[in-house]
Amino acid sequence: MKFKIKVYAFLKFHTLLGACLGFVCGTIYSLGGLVVDGLVSMNWIESAETPGLSIGTLLAFGALIGMPVIFAVGGLLLGLVELVLYQLLYRWLPGIDLDFLEKD
Repeated sequence: MKFKIKVYAFLKFHTLLGACLGFVCGTIYSLGGLVVDGLVSMNWIESAETPGLSIGTLLAFGALIGMPVIFAVGGLLLGLVELVLYQLLYRWLPGIDLDFLEKD
């Protein structure tokens, strides 16, 4: 079985997948921090790590931008590493035959 995958499409897929995962993780991080800080502010729980709702809570929402960017770069780098490793090891991988094509 032979697959043909364009290099640009392969890297674009990894980058987009990383950005989506980063957005999910950033959302969980931001909303989780908001809930904990809100509970501390209402004195429902006690925490020595957070004073409650503060500028730190607002800054945590920066994860909605920062994490997708970081994860997208990580996905791109992971895709590049996968391409290089496959090109180096394809002779010893039985049953898998991929052709990575350059974009026209």
